[in-house]
Amino acid sequence: MNVMRFVYLIFLTHKKISCKVTNIEYEKNVVDKMIRIYCRKKHKSKSELCVECTRIHQYAFGKLDKCPFGENKTACKDCKVHCYQKEMREKVRDIMRFSGPRMMIYYPKDFVIHILKKRL
Repeated sequence: MNVMRFVYLIFLTHKKISCKVTNIEYEKNVVDKMIRIYCRKKHKSKSELCVECTRIHQYAFGKLDKCPFGENKTACKDCKVHCYQKEMREKVRDIMRFSGPRMMIYYPKDFVIHILKKRL
């Protein structure tokens, strides 16, 4: 019962957040957190991103800023237009594969919102 109440509260919070945060800002927030988890665990970075992760971070944010679909954007993996270079797409996939499950530990609220957003 408590778990269902928690999920419901997260859902209500998500509804409030979605009115204030644009789709692109939401995507940037998630990508930022995933890259930071990856860098902290794989490259042992303490507070700042390493050079490689900084480059990926800037690349991903640049692509999100220039997304031709704007606020109607879908997940990049579902998109018909692949704007990422093949090498960068693979690196971002690796980061997401590694960081996705860890989001549940480090950012449980964002993890639940992400799951609910995919289902709605």
